[in-house]
Amino acid sequence: MNKGNHVPREFGGKLQADTLALKSVLGLERRYVIPTFQRDYEWTRDGQWQLLHEDLLSAAERLLKARDRADALGEPRARADQKVTPHFLGAIVCDQLPSSTGGVDQRAVIDGQQRLTTLQLLARGILDVLLETGSPRAAQVRRLIQNPADVAIDPLDRFKLWPRRKDREVWPSVVADEVPVATGHPYYEARAFFAEQTRIAVKAAPETELLDAIVDAFLGLFKLVVIDLEENDEAQVIFEVLNGRQTPLSAADLVKNLLFLRGDLSGEAELDQLYDQYWAPFDEPWWKTTVGTGHAARGRRDVLLSAWLTAVSGEEASVGHLYSQVRTYLTDHPRATESVLKELNEYATAYLTVYHPEQAESPVLSQAYSRIERIRVLTAVPLFLWLRTLPAEVLTLADHESAVAAIESWVMRRMITGANTRGYGTFFVEVLKAAQTAREAGNSVSQAVIDALGSASTALAWPTDEDVAAAFATNKFYNSFTQERIRLVLGAIDKQLQTENPRTEPANFDYERLQIEHIMPQSWQTHWPLGALDPAQLELAAQHRRSAVHRIGNLTLVTSRFNQGVSNFGWDAKRPEFSLQSSLQLNKAVSTSDQWDESTIQLRSEQLADAACRVWVRSFKPASSA
Repeated sequence: MNKGNHVPREFGGKLQADTLALKSVLGLERRYVIPTFQRDYEWTRDGQWQLLHEDLLSAAERLLKARDRADALGEPRARADQKVTPHFLGAIVCDQLPSSTGGVDQRAVIDGQQRLTTLQLLARGILDVLLETGSPRAAQVRRLIQNPADVAIDPLDRFKLWPRRKDREVWPSVVADEVPVATGHPYYEARAFFAEQTRIAVKAAPETELLDAIVDAFLGLFKLVVIDLEENDEAQVIFEVLNGRQTPLSAADLVKNLLFLRGDLSGEAELDQLYDQYWAPFDEPWWKTTVGTGHAARGRRDVLLSAWLTAVSGEEASVGHLYSQVRTYLTDHPRATESVLKELNEYATAYLTVYHPEQAESPVLSQAYSRIERIRVLTAVPLFLWLRTLPAEVLTLADHESAVAAIESWVMRRMITGANTRGYGTFFVEVLKAAQTAREAGNSVSQAVIDALGSASTALAWPTDEDVAAAFATNKFYNSFTQERIRLVLGAIDKQLQTENPRTEPANFDYERLQIEHIMPQSWQTHWPLGALDPAQLELAAQHRRSAVHRIGNLTLVTSRFNQGVSNFGWDAKRPEFSLQSSLQLNKAVSTSDQWDESTIQLRSEQLADAACRVWVRSFKPASSA
């Protein structure tokens, strides 16, 4: 069973991962509790049991050879034992649980439950053979399975390991001295297999001390890396290391274990029903799907947990350290499992709407959710979700729209002006806290959001109309912004112009599928000459044109019908194509322009800036204050 995994002695300079013999792990007066909804026991005879028992016999034989050699040389057996190569079984990760004063210490097994359970079953199989042969070593092995009666205040404290809820009815008989007659459950099968394999091995070597060597190898040569989270909470980092960054437990898996285990230990009833009602949907593939890229890639349910924790704690949550933060929050704010699960489901419902904006109650909300998601400002999501959990009597639909539209305006204007996104997470938490304070005081939540956005520091200021106009007039948009963002801005402006023009027949465009076109082409030198200028003036004019070409005033959207063959041609050839594209309001003024040069680009930049400021209004009041 030694897979050759080498576990670092330290994780981030904080955690000591101790390598311990089984007698030091299972010999303690401790109860290892498997969280309620861990996965089924999956180890099998062909998959793991056979190999594990062969590893044990191999270790025992190495021990016998070392002892025989020591006897022949007249050396102490104890010294020979120390030189025998141990067998490493891998790692288990435990989390400290509250225990009654004077009672048995408790640990939740949050990784390695299959391994630890199997070792208990192997110990039970060896004990069966020891009892059959009348070996005095039986009591020693029994202490690996049961805690002494005099320290077991709670009847369950007798068990060294307490399995998940689904298996608790069978476990007492699985580890009892009476050999069970029940079959079918893998626990019974594993115990019987390990006992029979031990019998066969001992009978095949009657002249040796193999049974004692098996016990000693099991106690002293079988070793585990034990990672105890009592003094270190970076569970997610640990799991990534232990699993080779392939399939680590997610933060959601850890939080699920934590929630239900706490409920279990507190004696809460109907946890199975609560799981089916509230948590089971989170184990569906959609919630486990990874979103984001690179180091920010996380499962949707981890993103949800992060947003929920940020909203309820008033502190920015880190997806990378989510488990420890949730654990701290629940310790500082003890609540019943059902209460937490209900709240999580409210946020899940809100999350589904934010990420399926077509389901939102109004076009204003749908549009804002869609745009914020497209530019991936995820730091606004906790605020969006919290607003959606408020009842209508606290936040009317009109006020909800005002608050969300203000958030969209703040984000989009800062994107347009090229503002730094550093500090967004902390800032949105402050906006959220201002809104929560307003709710507690009975004041307007929407107004609190708008005021908080407008009173930000200079580094996080809500750009003015003048700021937007300056960005449109001077900033390079093409190659500075992603095409998706340029398409979003131009599409939003076109939609605004469509709405404002009463003479326009309704036209619906999927702006995300349109193409970005340079009105004056990037390769302008052949068909867009600068005219007769002296060399110095010519270079200056060329620099000016190269800058103007990539400004937003020179960019537009076209449908697939646009003839790309004329894209680099002169204005006389391109202008008719824009006439055919005039169902897009962006192209109406372009198609009627007699010429296209730096001055018309500047004028169009001003017009687009004016329209953008009407799309993303800065100065407005919530409906309740109007």
